[in-house]
Amino acid sequence: MTNINVESDVNYDVKYGLKVDIYQDFDNVNDNRRALIDIHGGGWWLGNKEGEKSWATSFAEAGYIVFVPNYRLAPKYLYPAPIEDLVNLYDWMKQSDYQFDRNKIGAVGMSSGGNLAIELSLRTGIPIASLSGIIDLDTWIAAHPEVVASNATAPIFGTPVKKIDQTGSNNEYYKWFVLNYVNNDLALLKQASLLNRITKNAGPMFIANSMDEIVPTEGVLRLQKELTDAGVESVLQIIKGHGHGRVYANHTQAGMLAFFDDHFTD
Repeated sequence: MTNINVESDVNYDVKYGLKVDIYQDFDNVNDNRRALIDIHGGGWWLGNKEGEKSWATSFAEAGYIVFVPNYRLAPKYLYPAPIEDLVNLYDWMKQSDYQFDRNKIGAVGMSSGGNLAIELSLRTGIPIASLSGIIDLDTWIAAHPEVVASNATAPIFGTPVKKIDQTGSNNEYYKWFVLNYVNNDLALLKQASLLNRITKNAGPMFIANSMDEIVPTEGVLRLQKELTDAGVESVLQIIKGHGHGRVYANHTQAGMLAFFDDHFTD
C-alpha cells in the first residue's frame, strides 16, 4: 500500500508566478529514486496541473517523484514561453532539496504536453514519453490551406482535462490551436516546429498515437524517422481507433514504464 503525498502550489518561477505540484510516496524517499515531469495538455491554451492528478499519482505509485507544473499559456504567451518555463523547472528541480537522482529525470505529456516533453528532450537530452504529442506544425499547415481554422468546437476554458480530450479528427480546431500558439505568425511557426530541430543530442523517446485522431499520425511517423536518422533511440506505439491521449493511456502505461526502466538503469 503506497502513501502518496501531494505538495501543492510550490513556487518554481517567481517572475511569472508559476507553481508546481509534487507527488511522492513518503515510504520510498531516497537519493536514488527517479523523477518525472508530468506536463499537462490543452493545445497550449487550456489545462492546468490539477488535471494531471490521476496520471501523476500512477507514476508516484511506481516509485517516481513527480513534478506537475503550470506554465504560461497562449494567446497571452506564445512559443517559446512554455518550453522556457519547463527548462526553468528542470533547472529548479536539479537545484532543489528534494531527494532523487539528478541523472534520472524524465518527462511525460499528452497532446501539447507531449509536444513540450519532446521539446524538453531536445534541449536537455532526457528520456521522454509523448502521447498524442502535437508534432506536425508548419508542414501540416502548409499542406492544408483549404482548412478554415475555427475554435467553434473548442472546449470552454476551465473545462476539466478529462473532458477536453478530442476523439477523432478535427482539422479546423487543430489548425486553430496550432496557429493560436504563434499568433498566426508563420515564421514563428517554423521555429516552433520541433521536426525542424531534431539532432543527435535529443534524448530517447517513447511516442504513441492512435490511428485516426485529432493529432495526425504522419507527424509521429516523421518524428521517428528523423530520430532514427539522427541516431536517437525511440519506441513507437500506434493504437487502433480514434482516441486522443488519455483515452488510450492505459494501453501505453506498461510500455512507458518499461521504457524508462531501460533508460534509468544504473
